[in-house]
Amino acid sequence: MHQLTFYFDVISPYAYLAFDQLPRSLQGLSYQVRYQPVLFGGLLKHHGQLGPVEVAGKREWTYRQSLWLARQQGLELQLPAAHPFNPLPLLRLAAACDPNGHPSRQVCEAVFKHVWCGGLDPTDPDRLAELTLRLKPARSPEAEDVKASLRHGTEQAIAHGVFGVPSIQVNTEMFWGLDALPMLREYLDGNDWYRSPAWTSAVDLPAGIQRKR
Repeated sequence: MHQLTFYFDVISPYAYLAFDQLPRSLQGLSYQVRYQPVLFGGLLKHHGQLGPVEVAGKREWTYRQSLWLARQQGLELQLPAAHPFNPLPLLRLAAACDPNGHPSRQVCEAVFKHVWCGGLDPTDPDRLAELTLRLKPARSPEAEDVKASLRHGTEQAIAHGVFGVPSIQVNTEMFWGLDALPMLREYLDGNDWYRSPAWTSAVDLPAGIQRKR
């Protein structure tokens, strides 16, 4: 059985799209998924990057493409009332639903839909209270151990090479983005290309020029 880790932040529409698509992409395979919430903003800060919706032009494209991709998947998706937003309360809620900070698929689905279905404000206190009541977390989302668990999960993701969400880890390999799901499927099917120089030598390609930041 393949062991996968799905790194996500509910702030990302692509994470929701990949979450929905994953079972269909891996249909017929024996696998188990550990869902790991991470703070996307923490990844961006570590790598010195802006998020896609923080870049002019890329912002509106991200929203339009996400809506189009959802239509292609037959997935209900509406943009929230405001985006980006602070996802910490939702990530902590998800982590609080499991003793080890790894929420079930059902919990992840509920939190994703809270953000991406209905076009409402994901940070509205009343909505958040209703979601918390419905999920019945084992720990308080505001507990220090829950906050520490999310920080640790983000730090571990960075240590494993995660730079964006969604990312899916299997063995020592990382597959980033919704469009990497077909690659993940090939890898899990045992395609020899993933052991060839075309795959393994990519890390050794020298940079011809580096821009100053």
